[in-house]
This record gives sequence, C-alpha cells and structure tokens, in this order.
Amino acid sequence: MRDPVSGVGGMNHFLLPGEDGRSEQMRAGVHAMELLVNGLLARGARRERLEAKIFGGARMVSGLTDVGRQNALFAERFLQREGIPIVSSSLGGEQARRILFWPVSGRVRHLFVEKQGASVFEAEQRRPAPAPTASAHVGDLELF
Repeated sequence: MRDPVSGVGGMNHFLLPGEDGRSEQMRAGVHAMELLVNGLLARGARRERLEAKIFGGARMVSGLTDVGRQNALFAERFLQREGIPIVSSSLGGEQARRILFWPVSGRVRHLFVEKQGASVFEAEQRRPAPAPTASAHVGDLELF
C-alpha cells in the first residue's frame, strides 16, 4: 500500500486461518491493516491518496481449508470498506508468490514459486503408520 504523491509505502503479510469472518484471526488481520494504514499516515501519506496492490491467496495444499482464498477475500473487503482502491492484484491459483516491493516508486515484482508443498504433504499421507512397540501398554501416552 502506498501514497503515490509522498512516496510513502509499506507492506503486510498475514495468514488468517479462521473459518468465519468473526474469528480472532480476522481481528488480528484488521489490526495489522490498521497498523499499516496508520503507520503510512504518520509518515506523511494522505488517506485519500492511498492505493493498494494485493498478491497471494493461493491454495497451497488441496484437501485442506482454502486459507489463501479467505486471506484474499479479507484483503479485498478491508480495502473496499476503507475506500482504498486496488490498482493491481494477482490472487488465487495453487502456487506461492515471492514479492519484491519498492515502496517509494510503488513498483512490485512478483514471481511464482515452484510448487513443492503438495508433494511433501502427499508423501506424508502415503507413509505407513508405525507399528506399536512390544513394550507399549494400553493407556500409555508418548509425546514427541
């Protein structure tokens, strides 16, 4: 997010794993965004000139909650409520992104990261459960 006239800019990165919009994580996301906006204003930005570029929201592992989509929707809704226009975005998909951001110019470069996480997750799913040891008794608890 930045003010193109003053060149003041900043960036947030958040992960909001809540299932609904009323979760504690949602409040944390709002808090993070408010800190960003207020920090920009304290450094000379003007609210009416703020603009945003948003990236991310990928579904990193199929079969789990689509946290990426929830994050993207949160960011879009927050910016809309605050009247901050989104001037560029790259959301969704199944690949992580690496973001390079130059706050003064507002230039952003994003690169898709090679998809690796799913293969690790799939390998864990195929891994056989360990056999119980002979010394284990019913009711024993092992913490690791």
